[in-house]
Amino acid sequence: MHSPEFSVLDRFIIKADQTLQNMAGGRAEHTRPSPADNITEPELTPQQKRRSAGLMRVNHAGEVCAQGLYEGQALTAKLPKVREQMREAASEEEDHLHWCQQRLDDLNSHTSYLNPLWYSASFAIGATAGLISDRVSLGFVAATEDQVCKHLESHLKDLPEQDGKSRIVVEQMLEDEARHARTALEAGGMRFPTPVKAAMTLTSKAMTVASYYI
Repeated sequence: MHSPEFSVLDRFIIKADQTLQNMAGGRAEHTRPSPADNITEPELTPQQKRRSAGLMRVNHAGEVCAQGLYEGQALTAKLPKVREQMREAASEEEDHLHWCQQRLDDLNSHTSYLNPLWYSASFAIGATAGLISDRVSLGFVAATEDQVCKHLESHLKDLPEQDGKSRIVVEQMLEDEARHARTALEAGGMRFPTPVKAAMTLTSKAMTVASYYI
């Protein structure tokens, strides 16, 4: 007997269900332990804990967006090699998702209540980019990861100095995201013009502000 063939809609529903479970606190299998596992929990003031939690909530929301983006692109990518690349990147982003959630749990805080919205919107954007062309899809990955890297660099400056656990997670995420951007360009992704990047920056800032508080 042949294994069942899933339609695009079937695959979307399966992956969306998995991601929503993760966002709700599930612990899907992931390949890498958190880099913060062996770091001693710091003594933080209530204000410092709120600051760290807000920033890590933004990072978690960003990883939810990344899951939607990569899965949408993987479903509509033309070349098998590009689809596989998107899935590999999504796997690393899932590591980040769990690391951020674990850190939020440590800080006795919550993930963004807007995460289902972020996932759905990102999936739609990723699928649309993939339908246009693999070159556009890969270019969107590179431009998005550039935005993410800028956010992570600013978070390293804004995190309380004492919060080594959050800091080491963000540092590893920054390394991974920069590699994703380089890989997408090397695979043939187009370089987006400045006006497009500016529009992406404005959208990213709106998501960041909302996720920090909600």
